[in-house]
Amino acid sequence: MLSLKVQVRQVLPDLAGDPWRSQAETGAVRRCFRPPRRVTAANIMRKGADMKTDVLIIGGGVIGACIARQLSRYNIDVVIVEKESDVCTGTSKANSSMLHDGYNVDGHKLKGKMVLKATKEIYREMCDELHVDMKLCGSIFAGFTDEDLATMHKQVKMAEENGITNLEIIDHDAMMIKEPHMNPTVRYGLYNPNTGVLNPFELTMALAENAVINGAKVFLNTEVTDIKVKNQKIDAVITTNGVFYPKVVINSAGLYSDKIAAMVEDVDFYVRPRRGQYYLYDKQFGGWVNHCIYSPPTETSKGMIIVPTTEGNILAGSNAEMLDDKTDFSTTKEALDEIYNTMIHHLYPDLPRVGDVTTVFAGLRAASNTEDFIIEHARTVRGMINLVGIQSPGLSSAPAIADLVEEMVRAVGEDLDFTKKPDWIPGRPKPVILNRMTYEERSQFIAQNPDYGQIICRCESISKGEILDAIRRPIPATSLDGIKRRTRAGMGRCQGGFCGPRVVKILEEELGIDPTEVTKRGRDSRILAMRAKELALQEGGSHEKIKL
Repeated sequence: MLSLKVQVRQVLPDLAGDPWRSQAETGAVRRCFRPPRRVTAANIMRKGADMKTDVLIIGGGVIGACIARQLSRYNIDVVIVEKESDVCTGTSKANSSMLHDGYNVDGHKLKGKMVLKATKEIYREMCDELHVDMKLCGSIFAGFTDEDLATMHKQVKMAEENGITNLEIIDHDAMMIKEPHMNPTVRYGLYNPNTGVLNPFELTMALAENAVINGAKVFLNTEVTDIKVKNQKIDAVITTNGVFYPKVVINSAGLYSDKIAAMVEDVDFYVRPRRGQYYLYDKQFGGWVNHCIYSPPTETSKGMIIVPTTEGNILAGSNAEMLDDKTDFSTTKEALDEIYNTMIHHLYPDLPRVGDVTTVFAGLRAASNTEDFIIEHARTVRGMINLVGIQSPGLSSAPAIADLVEEMVRAVGEDLDFTKKPDWIPGRPKPVILNRMTYEERSQFIAQNPDYGQIICRCESISKGEILDAIRRPIPATSLDGIKRRTRAGMGRCQGGFCGPRVVKILEEELGIDPTEVTKRGRDSRILAMRAKELALQEGGSHEKIKL
């Protein structure tokens, strides 16, 4: 199993600029950014770390990554430890991808205060700096009954109490203009122009990469097993990859945040996983839905949703199932049938149940027993900050949570140097995405680097050059899923049937590892069990008879 330490050792002079601009802007195609060194087996760290640091962040989800970026502005040593083989492999990778403005939240709860503080303007600036695609498409709560209309009026009043005044209740005719493929029996709609969508993995990766570019370190395959306390103060954090000696620990471990908090003191909160299952539709339906569409809300959610993603698919779901198993990401026919029959087919009757559904999947939300965010200092131990129960609207709240946590870190003290770095870089190199370029731009780009002309994933038109970029980025992709989430190779109709073996070959060559060491998602998820030659020998063959 590869234990990966990621650290930027050098910053290229043009790193803060945009490494790709159109020919019309620059008159020439600029060279794509390459990290200062090639990621090979020689710099995949296999030995554990024993190190001191100022701030140790437990958990590489969107909250942990956003906090790391926030703190990387200062002369503070920041480390993220993540138990999986990549960032954004837990709650953050499987959510609705929506940015809420908070119109329908209780503004007195902490989650309401956080989402209302993280405005769309803040998100727009952050996404522009990080080259993350954000689409402000608006949302509509679709109503079919008088009860739905009464709920809309309540939500308008709630929005006004939260300081949001530009919502509008529209009639059937206006609904059919905005959503011509919707069920024609729809009677009302609550239209909110402030809702947006983005790719949560792209955002988390961008935040983490920016933190690394600014000096933060990321340790993957590094699970916290114990936290030592001395004189009512954090002394050491024991992991499967060594011991860390931090001044401050930030517990943003998602589903396991209650377990981490309980390592230092008795706690009166707990986290239970709430599973939500989703449909992802093929891009041929991408133009069918123009807004984020809500079904009527329930006691445990703002309602199921149908969302037009930034990548051109339709995402539909999810239900809410309370579980005890924090590792159960399975989908069930019963739940998917219920989602389709009660929501998808009701709102968009022509969307199919099977056939043009690219995939179905499930995500687990970290629901606390308080049904609110818990962001607080440990009560009996100095230097521990807990973030528990960060479920929806956690993605939307991330910048505000990072601001709050910075204030809490400052309050801990511990001689931390909050002097701003004069050379702090707010952005990251813009990833190369060939299928968003014109043919002329592609041709010139390929002329500079032929790897961009070799298509590996035909469904999504992803080139070898883009896959190599993913492996060479500040936080390298070292598995099939890591490549998929950074480039979309394997996310198309065939779900990696064509490109999978080719991506395995690229990972083998670029990382300098045996093909049987390539995994789907790290740990023990190896793609290949053994070489064909070894299998033949087990079955009674001989070296002389086998020619590979």
